Amino acid sequence: MTDAAIAKDNSDHFWTRVRLALGALRPVRQERGPAYGQAAIARQIGVRPKLGARIEEELITAWDRSAEGRVSMSLLVIEIDRYREYFNAYGKGATDDCVMTVMQTIADALPHDDDTCLRLGRATFVVALPDAPVLMAKALAQTIFKAVRSQGLAHKESHAGTVTVSIGLAVVNPDGGYDRKFFEAGAEALKRAQRKGMGRLEITDLRPAQERKRAA
Repeated sequence: MTDAAIAKDNSDHFWTRVRLALGALRPVRQERGPAYGQAAIARQIGVRPKLGARIEEELITAWDRSAEGRVSMSLLVIEIDRYREYFNAYGKGATDDCVMTVMQTIADALPHDDDTCLRLGRATFVVALPDAPVLMAKALAQTIFKAVRSQGLAHKESHAGTVTVSIGLAVVNPDGGYDRKFFEAGAEALKRAQRKGMGRLEITDLRPAQERKRAA
């Protein structure tokens, strides 16, 4: 799992991975403890499918900011469509370049300099959006769809002919401590989008249930 953001205007994918691992790009909080060092850098470059502390930290921070401001928080869980088929067709080197290009594209689409695109697993990305109403998050998702397609990354195993992404969007009015079910809601929305096809957006809005709970 890579837990840092990609900077904009990058063209060298290898050095992107190195700089990304070293945390020399967009400001991110530093990992703490003896595990952070060369081994952590190697893990970051290699990427493993595991939800790590960095993503949880980002979600908790965004949740707390939204709760303090009494505003909605949105979450985008984004995944490259037909990733395995792409890997089988083009090999590891091309796949690594594809993933880094998509991550760069998502990072460039984010509206604020302190917004962070985090990589989860091989082809999934997480974007926490504090103080982001659902309409704003939906508009951002559409921007990401178009930006990824505009890269024109060929994908011969996809009927779209190019690399696309699917997106799960979850929205909540944070109250109290961070609830891990929020991330699960975004991940489930992504699964629904993928079941319906490629390049799709599905939304899980947790606010009505919150209101019913408060009224009970």
